[in-house]
Amino acid sequence: MAAQAFEDIVEDFEFIEDWEDRYRYVIEQGKDMPALDEALCVPATKVDGCASQVWLHPTIEGGVFRFDGASDAMIVSGLIAVLRKLYNGLSLAEVMSVDARAELERLGLNEHLSSQRSNGLRAMIERIRLVVSEAA
Repeated sequence: MAAQAFEDIVEDFEFIEDWEDRYRYVIEQGKDMPALDEALCVPATKVDGCASQVWLHPTIEGGVFRFDGASDAMIVSGLIAVLRKLYNGLSLAEVMSVDARAELERLGLNEHLSSQRSNGLRAMIERIRLVVSEAA
């Protein structure tokens, strides 16, 4: 189960046939994302396993998961934005029940990302799942 904001991306992707346009769409999602406070770009929030610099700052309030993030790469910022739309606003149990790989396959991302980007995306998902599992 993905958040409704992610379902909106899936619907948008149905109308965008060309992968280059989809790539630009993902980048735009990253540009539209609120900036992460530089004070939060510290080793504790850095995600290892990404080719780019990536920071994720999760919060859990009232059992609801949210996170903000940043990267020094435009496409990775877009991937962070996509993950935010996949997970933000879900309960901890819902976050753990999301099959991120299957959800992202609906966008065709697995076929069009380099192996380094795919590894980084997996590392971000693993970090989110770790944070939620530790909080549950």
